[in-house]
This record gives sequence, C-alpha cells and structure tokens, in this order.
Amino acid sequence: MKRALLTVVWKLRRACSLGLGVLILAFLVVPASAQQRPKVYVLSLDSAVGPVSAGYVVDGFKQAAAGRADAVVLQIDTPGGLDTAMRQIIQAILASPVPVIGYVSPSGARAASAGTYILYACQLAAMAPGTNLGAATPVSLFGGTKLPGKAASGDGGAAAGSQPPDAEATKVTNDAVAYIRGLAKLHNRNADWAEKAVREAASLPYDQALKEGVIDLVAPNLPALLRAADGRTVTLASGPVTLHLAGAELVHIAPGFRIRLLSALTDPNIVLILLLLGVYGLVFEFSHPGLIAPGVIGAISLLVALYALSIIPVDLAGLALTVLGLGLMAAEAFVPSFGALGLGGAGAFLLGALMAFDTPGYRLSLFVAIGATLFAAGLFLIVLAMLIRARRKPKTSGDTRLLGATARVIDWSDATGEVEVLGERWSARGPAGLVAGQPVRIAGRQGLTLDVVPE
Repeated sequence: MKRALLTVVWKLRRACSLGLGVLILAFLVVPASAQQRPKVYVLSLDSAVGPVSAGYVVDGFKQAAAGRADAVVLQIDTPGGLDTAMRQIIQAILASPVPVIGYVSPSGARAASAGTYILYACQLAAMAPGTNLGAATPVSLFGGTKLPGKAASGDGGAAAGSQPPDAEATKVTNDAVAYIRGLAKLHNRNADWAEKAVREAASLPYDQALKEGVIDLVAPNLPALLRAADGRTVTLASGPVTLHLAGAELVHIAPGFRIRLLSALTDPNIVLILLLLGVYGLVFEFSHPGLIAPGVIGAISLLVALYALSIIPVDLAGLALTVLGLGLMAAEAFVPSFGALGLGGAGAFLLGALMAFDTPGYRLSLFVAIGATLFAAGLFLIVLAMLIRARRKPKTSGDTRLLGATARVIDWSDATGEVEVLGERWSARGPAGLVAGQPVRIAGRQGLTLDVVPE
C-alpha cells in the first residue's frame, strides 16, 4: 500500500515537473517568436537633394539602426540636386549597418540626376511601374558645365578645326563617371549604362532598367516590394546579409517640423518672396521712420532669405542682377526719374531672378517670378503716381500760402495790431481804423509781420 502511494506521488511529481517545463518553455519561446517579426523603416526622398533632405535621410538611417530594423526602404522621387548633399546620402547608405532598398515610387516618379547615383548606391534597387531614372550629367552652378565633345575622326583623335573640350568640364564629368561606375560595380549593376547616363544624359523607363541590369526588381507597391526582396542576399560593409522581410512591420519616418520648415524656407520661390519683402520692408521703414512693423518684418525676411541663399545653389550674377533691380526700383522713391529707374529695375529683377535659380531641383517658377516683378512694379507705379500728384498740387506752405489769404483782426491800435490767419496768430500792420473782428486780406510779409488791407 505504501509502495503504491509512493508510486502515485512520484508520477504526480513527474507530471508537474513536465508541465512546469512546458510552461517555462512557452513563456520563453512565444515572446521570442513574436519579436521575430521583421521591421522595415520607410523614408521618403520626394524633393530636391539638398542639405535639408540629406539631413532627414541620414537621421532616418540612424533611427533605423537604433531601432534594430531589418531594412530601410528609401522611396525616391527627385529631379536631382546638389553634389555635396548627394554624396552625404550615399556615404550614409554605404556605411549603414541596415540594408537600404532604393525604391523609385509611386508611379510617375523619377530618380533623375542625383537620384540615379543614390539608387545605384542602395544595396537593392527597385522601381515601380511608370517610373524612370537617368540624366545624371553634372551641371555647374556658374555658367553650366559643357559635356566633353566626342571626337569626329575615326581614330578617336580631335577632328580638324574642332574645339578642344573644356578642361574643367572634362574633370567634373570624368569624376562623376568614376564615382557612379564604382557604385555600379559595388552591387553588380550595369556600369556601362551608368557611364552613359553621365556622359550622354541617358534615361531609362522601369522595364528597360530591369532588362539592362540597372535595377534589381520591379514592384507596384511596398508589400509587393518586400515580398520580392525576401530571401535576397545583399552586401553591406560588414559582409553579405540575407533579407527576411515577408510580413514585415512598416515604420514610416516622416520629416519633422524643423525639416518641413527648412525645406519650405529653402524653396527658391519662397526665397524670392522673402528677399522682396526684406528689401521693401527696410526701404519703407527708412523712408517713414517710427512705423516699426515694416522694419521688423523686413529685417527678419531678409535674414531668412540670406540663410537660404547660403545653402541652396544660386547663380551669383543672377543674384546680383536681382538685387540691382530691387535697388533701382527702391531708388525711384527717393530719386524721381519718372519711370527710368523703376522700369529698368523691374526688367533687371525679372531677368536676374530667372538666372539666379536655374539648377535642377531648385528652379524658380516662372509664374512666381512674374508675379513678384508685377508686385514690385506695382509699388513703383504707386510711388510714381504719388510723385506726379505732388508735383501738380499747388503749394500750401510759405509766402505762397499766406499771400491773398483772409485774416481776422484780433486787436488793433493805430496802424499795428494782431491778426489770426490759417489758425495762427501774427503781428500785422496796415491802415489805421481797423477794429477787432474785421476781416482783412494779407498783402505781404516782412519777416514776422504781415501787411494787411481791408477785405
């Protein structure tokens, strides 16, 4: 009996131990499996490549690394931008411990100029249907970079009478070619077409890009992209990594308020308006001291415009012409020329504004340029109309105002007394016999004494 009881107790103890082990294993395994769900961070490069957008992308990579993301999807839709900002993004991509998937989307998007380099730098390159990439020729900010001309002779030498290629343009283009070929070889993509995109500004639609080995895959949306990328092996700085992205959790990193604000303030259209407000606000304050508000608004606008001009590409000759135009139109208020300064300034302002902002991704809207010119010219016309009206208005000060005016005798004794004219009290002299309250007419003035005659 005792042995049977011990057997039952032993079996119960064994069952409890087994059940406890199963529970412990469940607690350990279930959370771990729940944490195995992949996490993908999504960034959007949907504007010109500049210092602001580069800062946003680099910060997004840092957040992805800190959040232990399995991959980063960089959605690209850009017309191009600055070389320095582009290289900053590419360096961050190559150094990222998290695989970066470049994805030109949505349909209708493009990865032009700097966007092509960035897509080539990504560990995995993808495009949505209806997108394109290319036109990666470098453009100088100071007068434009000419493409080195191709030799016309059959042996590759310069043809007789042909102009030698510009040395600076050749250096810039060759540097860009070497850079993009290096990125292509890093991820086994078509390096020959990459060179063609730089030297000949070639472009490709999404299907041709896939066919020629420029990109790795085509996907209509993010879920399809992750399914297509699942199981692929990419190469990071630390070595090859296999992507496991099926059913991944998407974490969208939107630009913060600071990034959105700086992006708006560095828009060439906003910069031109701020420059206009700044100059005219200060001019109005200087011409009418004490109003305060125009001076404050003008100073703030001008400083913000100068900040934006320091970080975006701008043609210096065009900027100088823009400032000259503003100066000429403002000078019309102080040195009346009856249209010469104002019209010349309006023309210089419009031409300079179009010249100053002519870099891909940072071009000025023609409507904004014309609207700003019309606004400035409208102010000039208002000032001109006021000047013409002032010239035609009769004088209302000095002797011209007093002579012939009617006065009233206040006090009179013999041939002298005091009169009131135009609300002012004057000493006067005239014929004897005048009485208080009698109207008289001003006939002349000698110093501070008026000559009066009976009205």
